[in-house]
Amino acid sequence: MLSVLLSSAAALIALVMGLALIDQWQERRRTYQLVWAIGILLFGAASACEALGAASGWTPTLFKAWYLAGAVLNVGWLGLGTAFLLAKTRFGYAYAAITALAGVFTVLTQAKNNYPDVAAVPFVYLIFALVLAVCIAGDTYFEDDRWPRIAAIGVGIITVVATGLVVMAALPSGAMELDGHGIPELKFLPGTLRLLTPLMNVTGGFSLIVGALFSAYVFMPKRRVLGHSLDPGQSGDQMLFNLVIAPVAIVVNFAASLPGATVALFRGELHSRVPATILIAVGALLISGTDLGVKDGATTIFELSKLVGVALIFLGFLVSIEAFREVRIPFTTLRLMRARHEEGPEATLGSAVNRPD
Repeated sequence: MLSVLLSSAAALIALVMGLALIDQWQERRRTYQLVWAIGILLFGAASACEALGAASGWTPTLFKAWYLAGAVLNVGWLGLGTAFLLAKTRFGYAYAAITALAGVFTVLTQAKNNYPDVAAVPFVYLIFALVLAVCIAGDTYFEDDRWPRIAAIGVGIITVVATGLVVMAALPSGAMELDGHGIPELKFLPGTLRLLTPLMNVTGGFSLIVGALFSAYVFMPKRRVLGHSLDPGQSGDQMLFNLVIAPVAIVVNFAASLPGATVALFRGELHSRVPATILIAVGALLISGTDLGVKDGATTIFELSKLVGVALIFLGFLVSIEAFREVRIPFTTLRLMRARHEEGPEATLGSAVNRPD
């Protein structure tokens, strides 16, 4: 019963958040709002499937819907939303590296699990990921803020392929054997479908978490301990060197900037994007870490982690003035909070493209 309540609450929060994002998108037409809405509504659909499965038992159709929305698609779409949010920055390099890493993880997943009848599919997925990564990195290098469209093509292709594989998957009839999460065993799903999970989740999960922290870093008052530059006008060897040291420099400078950001927070001077994106990162970590503590069919931690995670993500969106200039009942004029204003992100993000940090 507790699993049903926790999953239902997570689904309800996701539904409210998705509708609120669509409402905001209708007003402001920010692509990242629509993409995030798709991702969070997919998360809500998966949570609803878990609630129904726990309450009345799993059917093959319900299981397929859960796997498509929850195990394959929702994290990838959420990460894509972050890509559109940070289109004007050099985050494209990070997204490209993460996409390539996802391709490598796909091959490693096959090496670990040895799914039958997949033939060369893992390497096809790897090549697909590497081609996407090169195209995204190239667009970022030439300062083209349309690189998220390439990422969207990749996510769209995987969505179509995954949907087709889920529909065609042949599952046994009758009672379904459950794993430690209270979810049906995955062993009857084809390996070609299961290999899409790391391809989407590594890209989406890392992009959501790293992108949230990077976004916080862009907007916080910074103390630059280590300098670097991603200006495409520099020589090739300098560019390569800076690409290598950039992750280290950003992490070090982020840590060094935290005291100043904390002071700015208590003074009411901190940009809303900073606390908002940190909340989103923590929520994403909780959602991605739901395997912790699941033993012998005890699913409470699994469900509770997802509920707290999606609640933190929603809270992060509400805190962000950029995402929600006003909080109102979706598709109405009834405001729950007066309109809020702060310096728009466009100028700040634009200047962040070529500056050292």
